[in-house]
Amino acid sequence: MSKRLFVSVDLDGLAEEVAAVQDLFADASGLSLTDPEQAHVTLKFLGDTDAERVDDLVRELEVAVADSGVEPFEAEFGGLGVFPSLEYISVVWLGTRAGGDELTALHEAIEERTVAMGFEPEDHEFTPHATLARMQHAGGKELVQDVVQNRDPDVGTLRVDEVRLTESVLTGEGPDYSTVEAIPL
Repeated sequence: MSKRLFVSVDLDGLAEEVAAVQDLFADASGLSLTDPEQAHVTLKFLGDTDAERVDDLVRELEVAVADSGVEPFEAEFGGLGVFPSLEYISVVWLGTRAGGDELTALHEAIEERTVAMGFEPEDHEFTPHATLARMQHAGGKELVQDVVQNRDPDVGTLRVDEVRLTESVLTGEGPDYSTVEAIPL
C-alpha cells in the first residue's frame, strides 16, 4: 500500500490571515483557492511512497534536519507571486519575508537525503512559498495580475520548530492532509 507524501512546514495559526489574502482574489474566475487551514510550505514532494518505507524515510528526515544545522526560527510570510509567470499563471503563492534562508537550507538537506533514497530530484529551483490558489482557466487572469503586481500583503510571523512528513489524500473536495510524523528542529 502506498501513501502520497510530502515534507512541509505548516502555517499553523495563520489560517485567518491567509484567508484574508485569498479574499483579494475572490472575484477572479478560474481560480481555485486552497484551504487556508492547510496552508504550508512544501520542502519536498515525495509522491506515492510504499508504506513500508515510511520508517526509513523518517530516519533519513531526522538526519537531514540535523545536517541542515537549522535551529528553531521565526518565519515571516507576506508578498505574492505566481508560477511560472504573470503571462501564464498556474499557481498563485504567498512568499516569505524572513526565514527563507532557513527553509531553503532545510529543503537542500532533505533533497539530498531523499534523492539518495531514490526519490525523484526537484526539476526547478526551490522558492519558499505557500500555495494560495491554482488557476484552472484564464478568466480571472487580469484581476490576479493586478493583485499580484499592486498588493503586498503581510500575513504574519510563525515560529518554525519542526518539519512534518505529511500524507495527502485526494478527495472530491480537494486534498486532505494529515501529519505522519513531526521532526523537531
